[in-house]
Amino acid sequence: MQVDAESDGQRIDNFLLRILKGIPRSHLYRVMRRGEVRVNKGRVKASHRLRTGDLVRIPPLRLAPPEPPGRAPETQLARLDRSVLYEDDRLLVIDKPPGLAVHGGSGLSYGLIESLRQLRPGHELELVHRLDRETSGCLVISKRRSALRELHALIREGKMDKRYLALIVGELAQPEMLVDAPLKKNVLRGGERLVRVDPIEGKPARTLFRRLRRFALGEQRVTLVEAHLITGRTHQIRVHAAHLGTPLAGDPKYGDEQANRSLKACGLSRLFLHASALIVRLDYMTGPLRVEAPLPDELEQILSALEAQT
Repeated sequence: MQVDAESDGQRIDNFLLRILKGIPRSHLYRVMRRGEVRVNKGRVKASHRLRTGDLVRIPPLRLAPPEPPGRAPETQLARLDRSVLYEDDRLLVIDKPPGLAVHGGSGLSYGLIESLRQLRPGHELELVHRLDRETSGCLVISKRRSALRELHALIREGKMDKRYLALIVGELAQPEMLVDAPLKKNVLRGGERLVRVDPIEGKPARTLFRRLRRFALGEQRVTLVEAHLITGRTHQIRVHAAHLGTPLAGDPKYGDEQANRSLKACGLSRLFLHASALIVRLDYMTGPLRVEAPLPDELEQILSALEAQT
């Protein structure tokens, strides 16, 4: 098949997942690792970006008939409709609720993107980036493929400014700390993703942490910080915070179990990580777009409970 202009710049894996409806991700990646997918007669990695006119060759594949996505309940659709922070004819920014996966799969019949497609039928809605299921806040959705390509280019060039609010267990040694620690993503046998700092095989990853407020938690200290993502790797803030010895509050994977139990007694029942703001400028905009998402009430209440103990 030949790549058209609308798919210019898209990763080969995402292109094939879109074209080959019903193919399991694991099967596609296995076929690519074996070199059975070719672009212009050459082997390519899953991260290879296509260009208009490229010739893509795929082996014969037995595809399962695609299952229609489950329909989200009306209560969730209404909640998402109220959560739109910004929208124009090319993109929208939504304040993602915690506990909602960005897309269906792994036993979920629908996620945020499937729900938004119910709310905005007729648009080519695509996730521009992702947030972990328990992370809340600013999430960008494209409404046109041309906008998706431009936004992905801005992300690759480091021109989408993303800020997060996080509660860490412990204190920063300085008011601002830059963590420059390469990260390697590992997929465990059960499909779980685990990311580690790996100076040799890891991909470059940089996060700037800035201290905002400090609180007492019994004999420990916890600190509200702003995390500025300079790169955007999987679990980057969580792993970099743990790398400093100050893991995120409520983090079941990279966190401090004892501190998490104490925080649960204060009412914390989720990862304390919120995508609070983003700044981006696309070609059609007259100036930078800044969008902010307020800290959710349940996280504000945790800070109030900690303030009362301090």
